[in-house]
Amino acid sequence: MIQAEGVAVVTDTDFATEVLTSERPVLVEFTADWCPPCRQIAPVLSAISQEEGHRLKVVQIDVDTNPETTNRYGVLSMPTLMVFQGGEPVKSMVGARPKRRLMQELEDVIGA
Repeated sequence: MIQAEGVAVVTDTDFATEVLTSERPVLVEFTADWCPPCRQIAPVLSAISQEEGHRLKVVQIDVDTNPETTNRYGVLSMPTLMVFQGGEPVKSMVGARPKRRLMQELEDVIGA
């Protein structure tokens, strides 16, 4: 697992280890290099990773180089943000959004 802008990067190979078996909820960004909204939300995810890392793990996975995981979860649009808890996806959001709105959408998962 490597870091990109403060957010861990996962692959098809380590997705199960890093996401599905995590003790904390995991926010996964399905992203692509060619995606402008993905670049737009990158600083938001980096800030949330730094501020909420004790309650929420934040990772990203490149859809172009990791088709197995992308297809398994039916991801068609970028960025797709998916929250996993206990090895299962519990929330899915599509598109970039401001930090405040994203935190509001995550409240039910990580608590206020």
